[in-house]
Amino acid sequence: MKKQENQTNGKIKLGIAKCLLGHKVRYDGSQKLDRFLRDTLGGYVEWVPVCPEVETGMPVPREAVRLVGDVDAPRLVGRKTGEDWTDRMQKWGSKRLKQLEEQNICGYVFKYGSPSSGMTRVKVYADNGMPRLEGNGMWARMVMDRFPQLPFEDDGRLHDPRLRENFISRIFTLKRWRETMATGHTPGKLVEFHTRHKMLIMSHNEVIYRAMGKLVAQAGTDKTDVLFSQYFEMLFKALSYKHTVKKNVNVLTHAVGFFKKDLTSSEKVELLELIDQYQKGLVPLIVPMTMINHYVRKYGKEYLERQYYLHPYPAELMLRNHV
Repeated sequence: MKKQENQTNGKIKLGIAKCLLGHKVRYDGSQKLDRFLRDTLGGYVEWVPVCPEVETGMPVPREAVRLVGDVDAPRLVGRKTGEDWTDRMQKWGSKRLKQLEEQNICGYVFKYGSPSSGMTRVKVYADNGMPRLEGNGMWARMVMDRFPQLPFEDDGRLHDPRLRENFISRIFTLKRWRETMATGHTPGKLVEFHTRHKMLIMSHNEVIYRAMGKLVAQAGTDKTDVLFSQYFEMLFKALSYKHTVKKNVNVLTHAVGFFKKDLTSSEKVELLELIDQYQKGLVPLIVPMTMINHYVRKYGKEYLERQYYLHPYPAELMLRNHV
């Protein structure tokens, strides 16, 4: 059997707040280096760094800015002088968005709390000076509006192991989807993609997975381009649901069924015990997953070996060691 490819052809391009890579571009001349993003994930992605404030024309160091006014359409102004940067950032942003589109980014990592690059829960100050923690950074809002079907996260949320695993799984899946489309919109390609992602999609949302299966069954009988578009919308929606222990246990148990004629009594007991320990929070997901991968190789289960659920991204990222 062929060894399943962990990495896609070429690195995944992701937009990122430039300060998270260690660049001293913040208002006070500092940086907010995230070593996991730069040194670990950076080995498998190509970062596209953006500092909207500097690229708009603000110096380093500079007056800090904040969002003021309407939460849905705030202005970006200097904290002390009140200098309004809104129009300049929006004019710059429209050009920068076109560049990101040309670079075909697969996602974006924003800077938590930033009035320009914060994804959610950014302070927006009312006329009375009281902040509401309900805004989006001005640049972040532009990016999310322009690319509504891309995975987004901020550095703060990525400290949560489950959110980190989910985000990285999504960007690798999106890259594989784009590669599938690049080789031709044929029914066979759609069936192949869906088959190999079956257990991965099930681990996010089984109801949507079954609806996707019905859509794929129409391949060859309907307009292929329309099917691809509908399928991707459902894929994106399914992957937006987070993994849970219960969902993973369901998929792991499903995988065990493929070995019912192969495992010895002691092997089956050991594997089920590991799944039970994972369900009780005694071991991380990587433990029963490693055992299943061992039996996949031992008993030559090609169908399971081709399932991206067992290898959704490079093992070196060690994401399932913590969920």
